[in-house]
Amino acid sequence: MNVQSIIDQSQDNRTSRSHTDDHTALIGRGGYVSPLENLWNDILLSVVLQKNVLLKGPSGSGKTKLAESISSFFNQPMHSINCSVDLDAEALLGFKTLIQENGQTAIDFVEGPVIQAMRHGHILYIDEINMAKPETLPILHSVLDHRRMLTNPYTGEVLRAHEDFTVVAAINEGYVGTSPLNEALKNRFISFSIPYLTGEPLRALFEREYPEASPILIKTMLNLAEDMFVQVQNGLLSEEAASIRSLLDATELAQYIDPRRAIRYAIAEKLEDDSEKELVMELANTWIK
Repeated sequence: MNVQSIIDQSQDNRTSRSHTDDHTALIGRGGYVSPLENLWNDILLSVVLQKNVLLKGPSGSGKTKLAESISSFFNQPMHSINCSVDLDAEALLGFKTLIQENGQTAIDFVEGPVIQAMRHGHILYIDEINMAKPETLPILHSVLDHRRMLTNPYTGEVLRAHEDFTVVAAINEGYVGTSPLNEALKNRFISFSIPYLTGEPLRALFEREYPEASPILIKTMLNLAEDMFVQVQNGLLSEEAASIRSLLDATELAQYIDPRRAIRYAIAEKLEDDSEKELVMELANTWIK
């Protein structure tokens, strides 16, 4: 059986199983456009083989959209965890609370995203996993290795993951507040680099998202994107300047207001360095007559 057949069979199997009781709203919207020929299918194959997927790339390169597209492809709800230094075991696993039951006070356990995803065969998306404190994540080691199980420290329950349970994590490397993943955690993932979209795939994305936009506006934004990518490679602009998300925002605004203002609001003003702001606007003025 070839790779595409394996992926298609798994899609059929997963969509035929019910993962959506009271969780339909958690199914992501598709629409990710891959910048590399084999990237999308290679990631899907890793999911089918029950591998944990790590997406590495700059902010705005489409990592979250990619995770949402996996959710859409398999019709599986996706629980998201946004990591920070404040992330703790309760945010991952859940917490105990007091409830009133038959006129008496009882202790109930509210399941967190990890346990819900494991129990129901959902996708667990861990965003900016390298922002979490190193001492927080080892609680997931048994979830992420071949055991795919967890002993809930709050209830004592031993939970084994549903066969469709999937973990996708994302990191922005080298950003302030991040730290390298330790080897024990890194070795539990299959790692994919997610570059920015460029060229014809980017044009197709613009035209799909904004079919009413004028061809001149689309061409202007594509030219600006290409120039900014070059300046990022030259070290004159930070990676966030070339964010696809920001370019799309600028394009949407520019259908209603002056494109220069749209670019300033959606791209330039997000940058910390004044010289970078000026450079973005200089590049924009090159293409806007």
